[in-house]
Amino acid sequence: MRFRVVPALIAVGALLTGCLANPTTPAPTELPSESSSDAAAAEVTAPTDATPSPAGPPAPRLQAGNPAGTAPIPPEAQPEDTSRPDHVIGDGTPASCTSDAVVEAVAQGGVITFNCGPDPVTITMTRTAKIYNAAGPRIVIDGGGLVTLSGGGKHRILYMNTCDRELGWTTPHCDNQDHPQLTVQNIAFVDGNASGAGVGNDRVPGGGGAIFVRGGRFKVVNAVFLRNRCDSTGPDVGGAALRVLDQFEDRPVYVVNSTFGGAPGQGGQCSNGGALSSIGVSWVVLNSVFSDNSAIGYGANPAREGTPGGGSGGAIYADGNRFTIHIAGSLIEHNDAAEGGGAIFFVSNNRTGTLSIEDSVLRNNRSGRFETRGYPGIFFLGAQPPTVSGSTLSP
Repeated sequence: MRFRVVPALIAVGALLTGCLANPTTPAPTELPSESSSDAAAAEVTAPTDATPSPAGPPAPRLQAGNPAGTAPIPPEAQPEDTSRPDHVIGDGTPASCTSDAVVEAVAQGGVITFNCGPDPVTITMTRTAKIYNAAGPRIVIDGGGLVTLSGGGKHRILYMNTCDRELGWTTPHCDNQDHPQLTVQNIAFVDGNASGAGVGNDRVPGGGGAIFVRGGRFKVVNAVFLRNRCDSTGPDVGGAALRVLDQFEDRPVYVVNSTFGGAPGQGGQCSNGGALSSIGVSWVVLNSVFSDNSAIGYGANPAREGTPGGGSGGAIYADGNRFTIHIAGSLIEHNDAAEGGGAIFFVSNNRTGTLSIEDSVLRNNRSGRFETRGYPGIFFLGAQPPTVSGSTLSP
């Protein structure tokens, strides 16, 4: 294991829900607020800016994932077969690939592909595409490496929630059902914005600037997420790109060969979790890149008196009880958290959760106020210290 240790600074007390001292958990370290990271860019070319629907100007072919990543991909994390699609969006021209066509196809479910012509295309969504719980049960959205879905800075792009009555209840246990099973692959999601957009029956702020998922199953393969946003403050709201709750039988969300940010100005921003956010959900992240994402809230969780709360997990924010995160073959750099965990914020409230990092590089991730001593860019409370092998962790 190779990583540089943060110089010993002043330990802080419990700042977040359930963050009482645990003898098996590394101690947190308070960091000076003036620390900062470099702004070097990963080699990811951003799609062009969104333009009005039906389609934006051509965007470059997707360059997703960490080219240096060599983590093996298990069968369940492989791309889905889309050779026999149920719905094809477009008739071969960019103008035929519209927001309305995307919304209609997603509502019907099944395997969805695109025929927008030979060149990359950006489709600016004029409303959020919603997955209805009786559709599918398998929903695959495959952009073929040419399609970018844009929220235009105004809309969440994709929404799935098994417990939202408006989308139909299909079981008496909406928080633990095996459908819908959503996969997004070979596609980009840019300029999604869930700020002020509620979720569920009570429409509370939910995060997930590009995609919000509750229930069923979810997988991301060969995807790019750029410039997505969600609420800027709040102790537990998060996930500028992805917000996930309640996966079937607590099975993990797979994120494979995907990029979140990748260059200055291209990352996501939210109160917590500049890329990913979840409560009680496990993740397996393979051969992916997280850079230039930011957790911009302030006051932590629970919120300090006089603050709105938030600011943790520059790239990844994970909270809850028993859950796991496994990261392999990935690069996490130049992310920023106003409070804690410039790269990763991990709090298992009942101290049963585990974090493992394998053959990965974490560097230049700024934690504004606190992180766990000896693990630069990470704030961790769980069953045991994070397992780190074949990886570089540096300030």
